[in-house]
Amino acid sequence: MTTKKLAIIATKGTLDWGYPPFILASTAAALGYDVQIFFTFYGLQLLRKSLNHLKVTSLGNPGMPMPMPMPVLLQALPGMQSMMTVMMKQKMKSKGVASLEDLRNLCAEADVKMIGCQMTVDLFGFSPSDFIPGIEMGGAATFFEFAGESDICLFM
Repeated sequence: MTTKKLAIIATKGTLDWGYPPFILASTAAALGYDVQIFFTFYGLQLLRKSLNHLKVTSLGNPGMPMPMPMPVLLQALPGMQSMMTVMMKQKMKSKGVASLEDLRNLCAEADVKMIGCQMTVDLFGFSPSDFIPGIEMGGAATFFEFAGESDICLFM
């Protein structure tokens, strides 16, 4: 029997958008899938050594449940993004949701291959020392070798 393959393209680098690729990748790896995630553009933020800089915002996200109705103008005030990030982290902790760091570590332990987009690294002036050890840098062609044979390919 052949191993199923899951290919994920991660393009978002916010706290809330960091969860889906790591949750899906770690779950698929636990189910025996061969998994690769290609981190490009803002998704590359998820491979940085520290994830403390990641924020969450409700702007442009009408599906985000708010503790009270909050007009868009109020959400744009200085400090609101930081406050919403703190609230989200507290809610996740109170519900027993693993941190992004824990999920990323789980993926690494489960041999999920994480590829950082070399073009994005060059574009934004990152250095290899900005990122966690154990990742590969490559272009789209590197990822397509795997994605072209995958059973499932997800764009996030």
